[in-house]
Amino acid sequence: MMQIDEQTLERIIEEVTRQLLLVLQERASGTDSPQLPPLSASDFVDRVQPVVVAGADRLGTTLGVAPTDGRLAHMIDHTLLKPDATQDQIAQLCFEARKHSFASVCVNPAHVRLCAELLKGSGVPICTVIGFPLGATATDVKVFEAQQSIRDGASELDMVINVGALKSRDYELVERDIASIARTCHAASATGTAFTGVTPKPQGSGHIPTTADCATCHKSTTSFAGTAMNHSGISSGCATCHETGKSFVGVTMVTRPTPAQDPNHPTTGECSTCHSSTTFR
Repeated sequence: MMQIDEQTLERIIEEVTRQLLLVLQERASGTDSPQLPPLSASDFVDRVQPVVVAGADRLGTTLGVAPTDGRLAHMIDHTLLKPDATQDQIAQLCFEARKHSFASVCVNPAHVRLCAELLKGSGVPICTVIGFPLGATATDVKVFEAQQSIRDGASELDMVINVGALKSRDYELVERDIASIARTCHAASATGTAFTGVTPKPQGSGHIPTTADCATCHKSTTSFAGTAMNHSGISSGCATCHETGKSFVGVTMVTRPTPAQDPNHPTTGECSTCHSSTTFR
């Protein structure tokens, strides 16, 4: 996926905002602008060109609306998200996407498995939506929806954030909501599922042995930097990390000293007999 720099993103936002304000002003004055005819295959390229010039790298189309000359095929998310979409319509959507080699098809989670069967071997990825359309679903439900969609064959997830939480300035909830889905994608990437724009970050050989959630140590930023180990709550099992002979990423190891280093230090026994997780008893 093309990376959009901050300046380009700001330009797109300004253009969208300007167009919305114009529409609102026209409605307030009672002078609606002339209605344009619906997009069609014949005029699609010309009609969307301003959006492409503004910096968009993906475009949405739906059944029967597909550029015939192929110039924008690699940017097209062929989309059908109507709640009453039938299996025949989904099949037609996949046929058009396969025929024109579109960037993806985008469907509701209930149709992902059917799309996976119809698009097998085509090279067209399947995108689905999580928490759509309101975003007001509990985080655990969004995670389950994402996991099931991945199992069914989706390789791109578009999640609707919790807009109410954002407007309430509950940024911690918003971050946790997004991070939970991001971790679901990273975990799937680590086991072989290729996700658009996702570089898997699995636990490597130098990772602390743990089954804890990634967010315990890592933030959901663009890079998973090394982290300081938080020992609070750890009262035993020190040897699991400190006496394995490993060097863990981002962690300065403290190991049992040798007799030459400290002749008074016991050479056997559980570290927690004398040490707490942060201090010597």
